[in-house]
Amino acid sequence: MTVNYLLDQIEQIRTESKTGPHSITVDVQRPTGSFSIDFLGGFTSYYDRVTNIAVKLEPKTKAQHFMLANCHFDSVANSPGASDDAVSCSVMLEVLHSLANLSTPLKHGVVFLFNGAEENILQASHGFITQHPWAQQVRAFVNLEAAGVGGKEVVFQTGPENPWLVQAYVRAAVHPFASVVGQEVFQSGVIPSDTDFRIYRDFGNIPGIDLAFIENGFIYHTKYDTPERIHTDSIQRAGDNILSVLKHLLMSDELADSSAYRHGNMVFFDLLGVTVVAYPARVGTIINYMAAVATVIYLGKKCMLTSNAGGRYMRDLACAACVAVLSWFVTLLTVLIVALLVTLAGRSMFWYSHFYAAVCLYGSVAVGKILLIHTLAKNLYYGVSHGTKYTTHSLARHHKHRNTLLSQTKLIRSDKSSSSFSVVVVGN
Repeated sequence: MTVNYLLDQIEQIRTESKTGPHSITVDVQRPTGSFSIDFLGGFTSYYDRVTNIAVKLEPKTKAQHFMLANCHFDSVANSPGASDDAVSCSVMLEVLHSLANLSTPLKHGVVFLFNGAEENILQASHGFITQHPWAQQVRAFVNLEAAGVGGKEVVFQTGPENPWLVQAYVRAAVHPFASVVGQEVFQSGVIPSDTDFRIYRDFGNIPGIDLAFIENGFIYHTKYDTPERIHTDSIQRAGDNILSVLKHLLMSDELADSSAYRHGNMVFFDLLGVTVVAYPARVGTIINYMAAVATVIYLGKKCMLTSNAGGRYMRDLACAACVAVLSWFVTLLTVLIVALLVTLAGRSMFWYSHFYAAVCLYGSVAVGKILLIHTLAKNLYYGVSHGTKYTTHSLARHHKHRNTLLSQTKLIRSDKSSSSFSVVVVGN
């Protein structure tokens, strides 16, 4: 039913755009194959006649290089899969409709892939990228996914390398939203990616952008992932971004020879969801080295002070570092204890459905412990140290003031024969 529905919608778009400058070719692929994947301990996945609907949109003069836009129309058992990933299929259909009806022909072509076996460990995307003849012309891809229901779609993974893709997203996206943290985690291998991104990256050797809805994660992959839970503004936002980014890439020079721009990674993050900052990773490395050198020079100058001052400064610095590390350790331990208590109370996943309550709970515990450790350190170490210095300094001033008064008193007494008054010195 899903395949027939998608084919019907695509045929309507093709009929409507026949007189335009673009042509649409549709192919239903049913690949069979197998592949090994290092996921959950590693295993070999076999698939037989899974379904792919591939739609090629290109100028009527024909294109040599293609972008790939990917989504999947299957869902996990017992879930309607509205967010994961039917909404992405809807967005891709509308983007296909918009691009097909442009009055100006695109410079490159685009393949829209509606794959039918992603939840069964990424099988259909493997069948396309390793067996379909159009895959040889694909130079980059955009993958539409979900790890939640609705909200903003975030760019959480890009590459490998090819910084021009991130730059294209930053320049073209109408409502950019991205974070390099997800990329660092996924590509480090600590948490393996389980989206079609890894198939295109590992088996197709092509770079891409991975986007996903991330809000309301507690509904994801459940029976509550229904259409009415997805706000229309989320769909509009995703459509605006995908359409703008694809149009930019399909008119770019980099797509024709993406391998020439395959150098280095990018650091990218959004500022309060308003804009995205992106710069080459090598710039970040330079900044880090400059900060480290400046720190070493500053500490070196402090150590070159007089022996007492330099030594005192280094002791204070070492104590401050120990206090910071101790506060982090105690905070982590306390938060783990709180998490254990929450788990014993049978509410181990409450943070997923009550995010801000979890932030207040764990955040208040963390902040409280950090303030406690620093306050104790101030009172026990810095308070005593600074108190001693203050007392010594005060005594010195007291003795100096006392000696001055005594000298003045002696001077007055030496000339008391000519004085008609007496001097009374009152001191502490």
